[in-house]
Amino acid sequence: MDQKPYLVLIDADTRRRAQISHALGTGIHVEPFESIGELGNTFHPDAIALVNDAEDLVGSLLRELADAGEWLPVIAYSENPTTERIAETILAGAMDYMTWPFDATRLGERLSLVAKRAAGIGAVRRREVSARKRVHKLTRREREVLSGVASGLSNRLIGERLCISPRTVEIHRANMLNKMGAGHTSEAIRIAIDAELVD
Repeated sequence: MDQKPYLVLIDADTRRRAQISHALGTGIHVEPFESIGELGNTFHPDAIALVNDAEDLVGSLLRELADAGEWLPVIAYSENPTTERIAETILAGAMDYMTWPFDATRLGERLSLVAKRAAGIGAVRRREVSARKRVHKLTRREREVLSGVASGLSNRLIGERLCISPRTVEIHRANMLNKMGAGHTSEAIRIAIDAELVD
């Protein structure tokens, strides 16, 4: 990494937090937190979260970040994780998984790897999270209209597909644009694509 890594450490175990913080010494800036609630919603732009995978802490963090329209690269860790648990956590959005105990050298290597991967996908992930948050504001019917619009269907064809009138489609379409903060249809389509609502 070109600059000093910035690590957000979330672990309810005081002793383990201290061990990890101490082991990393001065090479990595560590901000230790006992819980997600203590973390708040302000993140260093280059932060990587190292999170103890206990009581679905990793999943909770990923969901809270998504709800806030934020994204943060996450490395999960625990003692004796099962292969299934590692796979579930990675599929939920963590970028890496480590087995505790680990040493500072090993963690430093993983942080470098995750930072490089995050630099490549960070902007895409942030855009995706933001888009999903905007789409989440829509009603089911407005999402259906958005999907139709993004598929290139006219108001008449969307109406036929949804068994509603073209005028009703227009009303849903206007509401959809307003809720999403989209100035025009092409912007709404881009948001739908970013949210993976359409291919």
